[in-house]
Parts: sequence; structure tokens; C-alpha cells
Amino acid sequence: MKNIIKQFSWLLLLLFIVAGCSPQEMDDYSLSKVAMVTDDMVSFTQSVSPTSDNVITFTSTTELPDDGVYTIRWDLGNGASDNKSTVTGIYPFAGDYTVTLSIYSANGVVAKKSVVVSFPDNDYSLVDTPAYRNLTGGAEDADGKTWVFDQYNNFADEVKAAGFNVKGHMGLGPQGSRSQEWWGAASNDKQAWEMYSSKFTFIQNGVQLIIEKEGNEGYGRKASAASVGGFTVHGESGDDVFFTYSGGDYTFSLDESGEYPIMTLSGNAYLGYYAGSQDYEIIYQTDKVMALRVNNTVESQDWVFIYCLEELNVEAPPAPKTLKAVPLFEDFEGDEYLVLKQEDMGGSAKSAIIGNPVPLPINESASVYRYWKSTGFYSNLSFTAPDYKFDLTTQNKIRVKVFIPAFNDYTTENATAGSWISNTKLQPQLAIKLQDSEHPAPWENQTEIVKANLEMDKWLELEFDFSGVAGREDYDRIVIQFGAEGHAGSGFFYLDDFEFGE
Repeated sequence: MKNIIKQFSWLLLLLFIVAGCSPQEMDDYSLSKVAMVTDDMVSFTQSVSPTSDNVITFTSTTELPDDGVYTIRWDLGNGASDNKSTVTGIYPFAGDYTVTLSIYSANGVVAKKSVVVSFPDNDYSLVDTPAYRNLTGGAEDADGKTWVFDQYNNFADEVKAAGFNVKGHMGLGPQGSRSQEWWGAASNDKQAWEMYSSKFTFIQNGVQLIIEKEGNEGYGRKASAASVGGFTVHGESGDDVFFTYSGGDYTFSLDESGEYPIMTLSGNAYLGYYAGSQDYEIIYQTDKVMALRVNNTVESQDWVFIYCLEELNVEAPPAPKTLKAVPLFEDFEGDEYLVLKQEDMGGSAKSAIIGNPVPLPINESASVYRYWKSTGFYSNLSFTAPDYKFDLTTQNKIRVKVFIPAFNDYTTENATAGSWISNTKLQPQLAIKLQDSEHPAPWENQTEIVKANLEMDKWLELEFDFSGVAGREDYDRIVIQFGAEGHAGSGFFYLDDFEFGE
């Protein structure tokens, strides 16, 4: 009860104090009495830099009342802003720019003054910064530099080593992370779309961006392509959509005032995959590689893209094949071809695994391969080692069982691949070749063994001895050719128990 009485006494005292104040004294403490700044009071000076006519320093000369709190804000008309009394505006490109100084009073009233500054000439030396030069090649490079996606992930490790969590040439992560924590594209992962055909040429003179691409298909985020980018969507795939876009001629600008330079593209330009914004933060850059981050505010994501110079976007060569001795055997007893692949060079639907039509001594197995030599000039069977070269020092014998039917037409003169083919007739023979599949013309350095004039209508067991080239380390392909090559003669041949071993 005593506490209640004490609190009530204090409340009465406060009421007496307030009642004792005059209306004039109360009004002195209201916001309405804060001295305000009006438009006619705002003023600033301009001072041209002695080093460039396109650099101007602005200084506020506004006389602010002493009994108030004020905030100033500059809009320099070139995308830059500041809140200091003195600021410097850089205008590398000819044109008219509206500079505005705003004074904010504590009660929310704003006073402004704007002037238009004009520059008749460009001064490209003002954009001769490392960021511009890396991107464009500098003012002296009239053709600029052409960038493309790092399609084969040749430089993802380089960007990762700089401290960024990236996995490939495009990917996304949490907003603000500048990472691909959630997903990164594998090498050539988006080859089904047109994005890899896009080329982005940045030219410093005129800050030009030229986007060239094959076709007119655009590709980007479903959540923002229409609503933010203004694209007309005509198809979708999961979170991605397709829209009409064929590139064009644009401009760009760089704002280097923050931790990372921000590149802004004009019009409806975007760099290969639209991720909700035309502002690209350059988080990593050399004269050959750059990683750009897009802040996708629509979906609260970060997208990180890696680009390289066009000439550096090459598929890494396959790992060199090492020498191996891997025994091979094919008996055609299953439903699949375990080793040999038919290269029909003109169609051979008649070839198949069939029941042995002549189960006689030497070969009484249940199944054999019926090979139809098509009218293709170079039809054959082949095997190519997937990741190794043949070690012929210990494995250099190829053995097969063959049946050469007498019913084939061995007398007709057939069309040939050219005048250099002296033999125009189907032959009762088998040729086996060793080739280098990585050679641009593998027949030029091949080794071939021919078994000609073979006895017909009986199973034969043949051996092809390649020990004479045991020192070769470049062979990784076996080619089997019935009936001789280079002519259009066709016919049936039977093959079984292919073996490559010691």
C-alpha cells in the first residue's frame, strides 16, 4: 500500500510541473521549431580537375542553421552517391549528367538543388583501371576481349584456390555466400542448351558489350526471367525456363567503389544464364579468367559463374593411355557382344549371333557370329581399348575360328572406293589390323596381316602373329575385315572364338 501511495504522489508532482509550463515553453521542444533548410538555401560549387575535364569536385556551400541536425546526400548522376561535404565525380563518357545535392532535416523535410554537367568528349583514361583492362584489354585494344563460359571447368580450381567455394563454371549457394555450396556444374554439363554458344566481347572504347550466340534461345531462372527480366517464356525445365533471346549490342559500366567491382549491363543483356539481375559482382578476375556473382534476390540465392577467354575454352585432352596386357575373348555364347563392335559403314542388319549352322569338328559350339559384309567399302568389326594401349611384348597373338561360305559371289566386279583399289571382287579372306585410334588417319601407320584364299565350307582355326611389331606402343585398336576392303561386294562370313593373348 505504501508503494502505491508513493507512485501516486510522484504522478501528481509531474502533472503540476507540466501544468506550470506555458504553451510557449512546450512549443520550444517540438520538431516544428527545428530550423528547416529550403531549396533556395542549398548551394554547392564545382571545381574541374587539372588532370581531366571529365573529373569534377563538388563542395556543399549550404549554410546550415546551428540549432538542428541535418544529413546531406549527393547523387552524382553517374551511378555514384555520397554523404560527405565534398565529393568527386568521374565522368569518362561524353554526355549530360544531373548532379543533385539533398539536405535532410530531422523532421523529414528535404531541400534539393540540381545542376546538369555536360561533357562533350570521352576520357577513356578514367576507366583505365585493372578491372577495366582485364575485362576489355584497355583503350588501345579496339576489338576488345571475348569471354565465354569456362565450359570444361579448366579454371574452377584456380578460383577455388582464391578462397571461393566453387565446383564448376556455374552454380549456386546461400545468399551472400559468393559460393556454389548447393550445386556446381560438371564439365560441359549444359551442352543440351544454347548457352555455351554465347560469346561476350567487352570493348573499353564506348564501353561496348557485344553478345553473339547461335540461335535465338535464351535460358535462365523460372522465378525471375519474366517478372524481373521481362523475357517472354515459351518453355520450362524444372526451375529453368527458355525464352527468345538472340544477343545484340549493349553497353556496360563498372562501379569500383565497393569491396568487389560491380558490372552493370544495359538493356536486356545477361551473360549466358539469366539469374535475376543484370548486376554482376566481380569476385575474382585476371586478364584470362573471371568469376562473377549474381545476387538473386527473388529466390534468395547467390549464383556464381566462371568465364575465360574464348581461346582458352578447350576440352582437356584425355589422360594418356598406359601399356597393359589384357587378354580378350569372345565366344558369342551370350546375347551381348563382349568385345567386338561392328562398324558396318553402310548397314548390316543381317549380322547377328546365331546357332552354329555347321557344328563340325574344330568348332562345335552352340552359337557363332554371322557377319554380313555390307556394300560399304570399309565395313569391319573392331575393338578399341578404352583406357590403355596394347602391351605387345607378351600379348601379340590373335586367334579366331572362321567359316567361309562358298555360296557368296566371288566373281562379280563391284564398285570401288577409287582407282587405287585394284581388287574389285569379294575375296575368301580375312585381314586383321592393329591401329592407333588416336591417330588422325589410323590406317597410315597400321600393321595388317592377311590370310588370303582360304578354304571354303569348313571351320578354320587361324592365328595372326604380331610379334614382329612387339616394340610398338601406340596400338589400341583391332580391326577384323572379311572379303577385302575398298569394294562394294557383299557376303556372309561366320566367326567364333576370337582371342587376343600370348
